[in-house]
Amino acid sequence: MTISTTRRLVGLSAAAGLILALAGCGAAPTSNPTGSGSKAAAGFKPCIVSDSGGFNDHSFNEAALTGMQQAAKDLGGIAFRQVTSKSASDYTPNMQALVAGGCTYIVSVGFNLSAATIASAKANPKIDYAIVDDPADANNDGKTDAPNIKPLLFDTAQAAYLGGYAAAAWSDAHGTDKVGTFGGMQIPPVTIYMDGFVDGVNKFNADKGKKVQTFGWNVATQKGSFTGAFQANDTAKQTAQGILNQGTDVILPVGGPIYLSAAAAIRDSSKGTVMLGVDSDFVLADPSVKDIVLVSIMKRIDVAVHDAVMAGASGKFDPTTYIGTLKNGGVGLSPFHDFTSKLPAGLTDELKSLQQKIIDGSIVVQSKATPKAASSN
Repeated sequence: MTISTTRRLVGLSAAAGLILALAGCGAAPTSNPTGSGSKAAAGFKPCIVSDSGGFNDHSFNEAALTGMQQAAKDLGGIAFRQVTSKSASDYTPNMQALVAGGCTYIVSVGFNLSAATIASAKANPKIDYAIVDDPADANNDGKTDAPNIKPLLFDTAQAAYLGGYAAAAWSDAHGTDKVGTFGGMQIPPVTIYMDGFVDGVNKFNADKGKKVQTFGWNVATQKGSFTGAFQANDTAKQTAQGILNQGTDVILPVGGPIYLSAAAAIRDSSKGTVMLGVDSDFVLADPSVKDIVLVSIMKRIDVAVHDAVMAGASGKFDPTTYIGTLKNGGVGLSPFHDFTSKLPAGLTDELKSLQQKIIDGSIVVQSKATPKAASSN
């Protein structure tokens, strides 16, 4: 990754903090943001492995790498190693390569790396691990499967609820009263966005007496439209086109690079459709799509990874599960950027009120994929 990319995504975190501050939310994760004066314990060697989306996905893999890069910088410019997975068959060999390379702290990015991470952690109890978007609880017994794994989870349904409400408001004011979503793989870190999005649309309808329709996902049946992977390809574009063919004017693609295929389908349609970003603020992460991104539903993976690595570097590994929420600033909406002046009157105040109600518990946003903190073994 280039230095300019790193700076851009550090700016991404600042934008997330801005929108949360404007909305009166809880503070973002509270690590030392500069890490000034921090030093790594002797022999500390952090490493990171991506899932098949790769580190240039402008989404969760890239955000995780940014967190690692910042931690390495804050620790005095220590060296770290990164390996990219091109397919699922790379997960186990990549983990083995990091172990063989002397890594003492390994961050695996994504739910799909769960099995490989758990197996590696069990086989190497002296190495510390963190995994993004997975509880490391294959046994479903409420405990992480190895005591040397720290899960980094995000209750993105909360932020997606706000995104769904905003999408419905936009469609009602500017379009067809039809919005849609589709995902990459049908896994919890994807469907949690879709659940929150649909429920947010339903909240708008209930509050306003409207009938905005949602296509691509049914919360009750947990069935919908998926590409089967995270790559931007013809399958992803055709899936996006299928949602657009329903007459939707707002679309939420969930799954890293598949947003590029959605953007291509939107441009081909020439109907003024907009989309929502996920994980990162797409306007900052990929300015090529800024003209069609209404808002992004963000999770601050960069901060979570940074904090975890910094703690590990001090020799104080803590396996306690981290869950990012609206309250602690781990998830939230990005600014609306160039669309701000075009928003329906009062929308930002409504979102601010909804967000506060979620924080204080008067509105409970629940998904079948809502993360639960597992206890360490």
